[in-house]
Parts: sequence; C-alpha cells; structure tokens
Amino acid sequence: MKLSQTFFQDDDVVAIARNLLGCRLWTCISGHITAGEIVETEAYDGLTDRASHAFGGKRTPRTEIFYHSGGVSYTYLCYGIHTLFNIITGPAGVPHAVLIRAIAPCEGIDVMLKRRNHSKLKRNTAGGPGLVSLALGITREHNGIAVGGEIIWVTRDRSSKTLPDDRIHASPRVGVDYADRDAALPWRFRIASSPWTSPAK
Repeated sequence: MKLSQTFFQDDDVVAIARNLLGCRLWTCISGHITAGEIVETEAYDGLTDRASHAFGGKRTPRTEIFYHSGGVSYTYLCYGIHTLFNIITGPAGVPHAVLIRAIAPCEGIDVMLKRRNHSKLKRNTAGGPGLVSLALGITREHNGIAVGGEIIWVTRDRSSKTLPDDRIHASPRVGVDYADRDAALPWRFRIASSPWTSPAK
C-alpha cells in the first residue's frame, strides 16, 4: 500500500523519519523496478535546525522545494560526487525533510547490482545515502517529483505497523559538525538489528 500524501504532510518531521523505517522505497527508472526496505533515515527541521539547508526559513533556488507540501523529492549533489535523496515533509511553507540514508535491497536486485557494479549484495550496495541513489537509479533530475507517483514511491505492508522504540537506534546525524549544538540532536534513526545500515558511527 502506497503511503498517502497526508503521511508526509504531518508537521512532525522526527516522527516521520522514525515511521519510515521498515517501509519500502521503490523506483521505476528506465523501465526497471527496484526497491529496498528503509533501514536508516535522518530528520531535518528547516525552521530551527542549523544542519538543514533551509535553516531559519532560508529561501534560495535550491531550497525552494522545501516549501512545497510534503511528499516530493529533494535531490542534491554532496561533495560534488554523491546524489542524496530526501523526502520533503510537512505542510506547505514548512521546510522539513527526511534524508534516506540506507536501504536493504529487496526487489530488482539484479538491476541494483548492475548499477553498483557488484557481483553480489553487500552492505555498501545501498548502505549510505549516496549509495541509495545509485542503487535505485535516482539522480538530480528527479528533484521535485512526487513521492507517490509512478517513478518514486513508498509503501508499507497492510499488516505492518510502525516499529517499536526498542527496535530503533537513535543517534546524532552524520557530517553535520558545522551545526553547533544541533549536531548533537539524536535525529538519525536506524533499525537496530539491520546489517544493511550505513557504517558511519
């Protein structure tokens, strides 16, 4: 069952980041369907969070997508190398986003292996935010598209529920030392038992 747009339009970005764990992120790129279970996320609150590209309500051509109603993609180039995939969340005008940091491949694995030039699945097939995009075929061209359409979507099994707290490991986010005290916020969420999360401490 696809997650509805209302799921992404809740104004609690931290709750959304936690609740995405265990869902499946799907793509249909160049006719190839691929998917992975979301096992790691990070939350970014653009109004108060110094780690966010939209901190304090900043508006630039790049961050304008943050002010869209939740449920669209935000892709950007990190360190000039890696495309990172985020989902904009919250009501229109509220600049929140969730970064998808790692997935456990589960559909279209042969396609993902080819994209990653891997002969077999390993942790780093999609165990990091740039690797998620590579495995799923997501590029900067997918910036601003609806998450719930025919290109990128997220599902949850009808029988599954959000994970209990004892199955989730919360810790500070990765690579945000510049964010002063906000760097210590425990807004990185991982499925505690998953071998597919990123290796970053």
